[in-house]
Amino acid sequence: MFAYEFMRNAFWAATFIAITCGVVGVYVVARNFSFLAHTLSEIGFAGAAFAVLMGLKPLTGMLIFALLGSIGVGELSMRTEQKESSISAISAFFVGLGILFLSLSSSASSYATNILFGSIIGVSRSSVYQLVGLSVVVLLIIFAIQRPLNYDSFDHIGAAAHHINTGFVGVVFLVALAMAVSIGSQVVGSMLVFVLLTMPSSTARYLGKSIPSMLAWSVGLALLGVWAGLCLGYITNWPVTFFISLIEVTAYLLVYFTHARKKRA
Repeated sequence: MFAYEFMRNAFWAATFIAITCGVVGVYVVARNFSFLAHTLSEIGFAGAAFAVLMGLKPLTGMLIFALLGSIGVGELSMRTEQKESSISAISAFFVGLGILFLSLSSSASSYATNILFGSIIGVSRSSVYQLVGLSVVVLLIIFAIQRPLNYDSFDHIGAAAHHINTGFVGVVFLVALAMAVSIGSQVVGSMLVFVLLTMPSSTARYLGKSIPSMLAWSVGLALLGVWAGLCLGYITNWPVTFFISLIEVTAYLLVYFTHARKKRA
């Protein structure tokens, strides 16, 4: 009975998280924000560790740090010539900061693995409601700005020609990305959240011929990964994160090499 309740909670939470990451991931890849998503996950790790130290829920700290970090890192990536080096420095700093917070916390050992690698199997019903609510908020944000976001992500010159406020669109998307990183970390952990944000959408770019089809493929592949990962993790008692990563990377490599072979033919 308890195992059934855990799996049902995990299923609903993972489903909404996969849909959110699948949708946001299409724009992450289109805007070349994969590196930024990885950095935000490390900033979120520091936030979660800080929350543990202060006796708060890890998701709360992750959201706060990721939201603040998304704006700061986003601005830095657009204003400096050596953006990758600068972002790498910030990433390294926050990883160290997270380790410091965990070392100062009496709950370090019990929380460190969950923060780094996810803990979706043991998610409570109240946490499911929270994660589903946040997922809906992210999706509403994306759909509210979808038309200008499509222009800015896939045709930046066209967006400028149509006098779209690309700066505003960029900031709103960074907020949505920060929230997606925070909730996606609940499935695969802060160290591997970019798997859900980049692998399904990268595969979808080869399979989809339009933005709606890319969104459909990306969400479908993300759902396949988390559903199969949950089932295999339950059956084998191995980490769910391992199976999700394996499935998403395998799908990407199969599609990539198939596409490359067709181009050579």
